[in-house]
Amino acid sequence: MTKERLTLLDTTLRDGAQTVGVDFSLDDKRQIATMLDELGIDYIEGGYPGANPLDTEFFATRPPLKARFAAFGMTRRQGRSVENDPGVAALLDCASDAVVLVAKTWDYQVRVALRSTEEDNLQAITQSVRAVVTRGKEAIVDCEHFFDGFKGNESYALACAQAAMEAGARWIVLCDTNGGSLPHEVERIVRAVTKHIPGDRLGVHAHDDTGQAVANSLAAVRAGARQIQGSLNGLGERCGNANLTTIIPTLLLKDEFGQNFEIGVSRETLQHLTRVSHALDELLNRAPNRHAPYVGASAFATKAGIHASAVLTDSRTYEHVPPESVGNRRRVLVSDQAGKSNIVAELTRLGVALDRDDPRLGRLLDEVKEKESQGYAYEGADASFYLLAKRLLGEAPHFFDVERYSVAVDRRFARSGGLEDAGAEAIVKLHVNGQSKISAAEGNGPINALDLALRKDLGDYQRYIDDVKLVDYRVRVFQGGTDAVTRVLVECADAKGERWSTVGVSANVIDASFEALIDAINYKLLRDGAR
Repeated sequence: MTKERLTLLDTTLRDGAQTVGVDFSLDDKRQIATMLDELGIDYIEGGYPGANPLDTEFFATRPPLKARFAAFGMTRRQGRSVENDPGVAALLDCASDAVVLVAKTWDYQVRVALRSTEEDNLQAITQSVRAVVTRGKEAIVDCEHFFDGFKGNESYALACAQAAMEAGARWIVLCDTNGGSLPHEVERIVRAVTKHIPGDRLGVHAHDDTGQAVANSLAAVRAGARQIQGSLNGLGERCGNANLTTIIPTLLLKDEFGQNFEIGVSRETLQHLTRVSHALDELLNRAPNRHAPYVGASAFATKAGIHASAVLTDSRTYEHVPPESVGNRRRVLVSDQAGKSNIVAELTRLGVALDRDDPRLGRLLDEVKEKESQGYAYEGADASFYLLAKRLLGEAPHFFDVERYSVAVDRRFARSGGLEDAGAEAIVKLHVNGQSKISAAEGNGPINALDLALRKDLGDYQRYIDDVKLVDYRVRVFQGGTDAVTRVLVECADAKGERWSTVGVSANVIDASFEALIDAINYKLLRDGAR
């Protein structure tokens, strides 16, 4: 059976850049475009040339992409000709293969936002599309507010879409700009539009303001649309765009779509999806969403003991697709809800062989539950669990002892009353292989100073930890009130790209942090074979 082709347009670099707190550098844009291209995206929308210096420079030369490189901009402004509109000129002159023109298709928006007439708006669409096509570029028209416009004035919304098609636009994209439409509405409206515009020229651009951008995009495909626009990790203004990181594996792995359609992303490149998703978050200096479908760390995580036993017997009992298909992995978590299956599975993953009938397994399970009752959380701290297991099994060497540590925070105030300087100093006294060592370090906070002091001089073990860096630090108050217990989770990384997480618990946040830091160092030494 011949499959129909679905086209994907990624707008991470344009619509995604409107996310609060997201600011791409030129180098970021180039790296992300390369990742998208390697994944197999058909169109990469790079930004708005002429709107800002960064995007203008990005479009000065065409990046070496297999994908079609698209610029975004508006149709010509009211009261101007196409020839005298600087925005249109920037789109025509930039180094792009395609131009995405945003056009109003809701009569209310035409009157209120553009303060124009319906007729002038139709002319702007026609003239702008023709200018793009005449320049030899592919024209894509994003019909802004289309679904709201269709509900309010069906004939005018259709007239705008038809004007774009008749002027030569390759794609007419129906946009749920406010993100308020529901899947049944999208499916009904797209199906109605296909009676006037062929489905192989229709696309959908959904926003996630009701949490249904992915569902709306798939509904549009069911109704006949053959292009989907979205972004990596669902980046976008307000609540974000349709999440291509969710849409892509759904199109490939779910029978309703996979048996009927093909996309530019292959089953092979799909296995890089989790890496690409996390790489984007790394560039943005933010923690990945652990609960994201397909690519989140918890997407294939099992916590309850009965579920763990089932998933280890047959993964299909609690997994809708194989985690390896999207580059993720199965995680059987160790927690106070764990059974022996959880413990055995996690030990096996960490390289520790222990039979289910080994009496030490029961002792380890009891120890985990006791620790978690005190506030520890091993489901997010696999390195601390590994150390706990190794110690109980008598397989953990003793590398060093901490005799004492101290931290001082220094805050200096200017005479004017403002803060002149702030810093922290930590001192750590250790015993390593019979030698006493005192290390001091300054940091931009007490935890940073402690981390630097602890790793400053471990004698013979120093070579194992020189490349260790602290990459994430999270604090949670485990129980409130005057007897509050603080849980600290620390994530470290090394030059090999390996990452590991440890946990510390105390009524004192500094003590809890120091415990987690010590576990992080001990794990690195044990993993790398220090003796």
